[in-house]
Amino acid sequence: MNQNSQKTIYKPGYYGKKRMSASAWTEACINKWSREHSDRRQEHEKPELLYSVCFSRQIGVGALEIADLLSEIIHYRVVDREILEHMANDANLAQKAIEFYDERYPGKMSELFSMLISKKTFIKSDYARQLVKTVTALANTESTIFVGRGTHLILPRNQTLSVRLICSREYRVHRLAVMLGIDASEAEKQLNAIDIEQHRFFKAVYQKDKAALDAFDIVINRDHINGASQVARIAASAFEQKFGLEISD
Repeated sequence: MNQNSQKTIYKPGYYGKKRMSASAWTEACINKWSREHSDRRQEHEKPELLYSVCFSRQIGVGALEIADLLSEIIHYRVVDREILEHMANDANLAQKAIEFYDERYPGKMSELFSMLISKKTFIKSDYARQLVKTVTALANTESTIFVGRGTHLILPRNQTLSVRLICSREYRVHRLAVMLGIDASEAEKQLNAIDIEQHRFFKAVYQKDKAALDAFDIVINRDHINGASQVARIAASAFEQKFGLEISD
């Protein structure tokens, strides 16, 4: 496949910005944890309360771009669907994160998992358990903005700002067609396939057919609030209000 043909296939989250590969991001993250923990004495300190932001979206609405812009405002790292899938499909990667956390807070991660398993009835498959471990480990090692894969259904509601991004099908088709330089019929064909995969994923992992609006703190319709920077600022304002924080420049 040549370079031009690759650009016509939409990869969820793509909007033109060059990103580290999931494997490179994970390796850098683990190296960072190793450096931090090698400099830290093993003490029974109280775990730091970390907040998360979870974006749930219709594929193609532009959530990753908004997450990147929000990251510049609240200074949280961004973990996208590709990273989550990479870690959830490799048990060793999530286990490393858990081990680093356990070194700092002995027994705390087991306590968190036990609580989640008792409350989250969807945790049945091996993949679901691994995804829960991955998200929990990431959320408790550093403040994080998650994009996709239903992370808002995993993390505690009182420590998470859950944002749902929606739009009309016409908006998504037009956005993909313009971004990839393809016609509307091809964009719609790709969205159909992506939507089917997303529906199957949520049905298999969470036993849900669609996103329930009462699971979110705010829902933003990009047909009416189109600018990505404006959406990011709305999310930042909601973040401040929910957690009583003041964002520093």
